Parts: sequence; C-alpha cells; structure tokens
Amino acid sequence: MGLIKFVRNYNDESTDRGFQFQFYCDRCGTGYRTPFKASGTGIASEALDVAGSLLGGFLGGAADVGRHIHSAAWERAHDAAFSEAVEQIKPHFRQCPSCSTWVCTDQCWTSKRGLCKECAPDLGVEMSRMQAQAAVEEAQEVAHAAASEKVTARDFDQVVRAACPRCGAAVSTGKFCAECGAPLSAEKFCTECGGKTAIGAKFCASCGARQQ
Repeated sequence: MGLIKFVRNYNDESTDRGFQFQFYCDRCGTGYRTPFKASGTGIASEALDVAGSLLGGFLGGAADVGRHIHSAAWERAHDAAFSEAVEQIKPHFRQCPSCSTWVCTDQCWTSKRGLCKECAPDLGVEMSRMQAQAAVEEAQEVAHAAASEKVTARDFDQVVRAACPRCGAAVSTGKFCAECGAPLSAEKFCTECGGKTAIGAKFCASCGARQQ
C-alpha cells in the first residue's frame, strides 16, 4: 500500500472492534461519519482473551501472542479502512485553492467561483444579512428618537431574502424561488391604484381591481 493522503478535518473513532471516521467542514463544522467496519483481528484477539481468562496457562500466553499479532494486522486493516473512508468522503468536500480549508459542498462551497464561501461569499445572503443589520440599527434609532418625541415607525416589510419564505431553499437573485416558484418579494402593489395588496390576492383590497 502506498502513501495515504490525510486531512486535518477528521476524527478517528476506531477501536479494537473496528473502524469508523468522522469528517467535518472547516467552515461550518457539519460533516459525515463513515459506517462502522468491524475488525476481524479485534474479534480474534477478544476471543483469545476470554479463553485465557477462563483457562489460564498456555491459552493465557496465546492471548498475549494474539495481541502482538493483532497489533500489526490491526494497523494494516486500519490503514486500508482509512484510505477507503477518504475516497468515500471525497465527493462531499472541496479544498479551497485560496485559503486551503476543506469545506462541505452542501453549504460552504461556491461551484460557480470554485472557492469556499469565506473567500467568495454568496452575494444574496450577504445583502440580506447587511440589510437586516441596517434595519436593526434603523429601528434602534427610531426607538431612541421615540423616547423624546413622537415618531412614526418606518415600514421594514420589503426585504432581500436569503431563503424562500415557502420552502426554505437558499435564494440569491430573482423575483421567484428556483425550487418551488413562490414569489420572494415581501410586498405587492395594486396595478391600478398602487395600494398595497397581500401576496397571492386576486383582487385589490383598496379599489377592487383584479390582480395579475
């Protein structure tokens, strides 16, 4: 067996009974655990230990020999299991060529840019985060001003969404969700009178005009 390529974002959960590994994302911390793979040498060593404890003498010595044999055989099996786990997990992770971190393809990888989202942030998500932060700061200013004089609260309904309000899928640009087709705008206006209408309303509540 040749050299085994390893990464830092994993935990080795292997025991004498078998092999199991956890691989996790450097950015968000989520990841995958490989299925448990039993070790034949571990089972053989355990059987010798039980026999030695019951009968002692020669079998007790055999158990010690078994442990030494198990050590070398277990290490070889462990290397093979780790190599197999690395190959199995590769499709779920990418190494960013900019910062060299290993990130999951589900949440933290930008395929269009070929970079992790730390190096190439999702602009839709960033715009939504910054707008939400600005809205909080604006609301705080309104609250402080209202403490000394009467101030009318501003309308914060129109937002740039980072997730679809119906199905929860991540969105970036456009007026409709790419997954379920739901409108992403938080408000709608009548085509006749310009008044606000509810999303999905067939008629305007102000003038009664039919909506598109």
